[in-house]
Amino acid sequence: MAADILAEITGMLVEIVGDEFLLADEVTMKTTFNEDLALESIEFVALAELLHHRYGAEVDLMGFLSEKDMDAILAMSVGELVTHIGWITHASLARVSAATAAAPASEG
Repeated sequence: MAADILAEITGMLVEIVGDEFLLADEVTMKTTFNEDLALESIEFVALAELLHHRYGAEVDLMGFLSEKDMDAILAMSVGELVTHIGWITHASLARVSAATAAAPASEG
């Protein structure tokens, strides 16, 4: 699951910053947004929009960043975001499964 999320985020980053930039350095779980990718704030906003479009309102990048101090934001890795998305989507799937299991079978 993490590999799938990493691949999707890499695709989003390629869309945002341009493919030629990312070809120089493959995006991994350890790649940092600030040091390695030099993402600017407008690019973070674009990433937040793409994440929202792909995963829905539960994956709120700006909310996730607001829980961190400036040093943590500057040091944040792609892996941290992948883990966060994995946790959110896993929790969401668990809620859907539990709701489906608890729903009475339709009679007909």
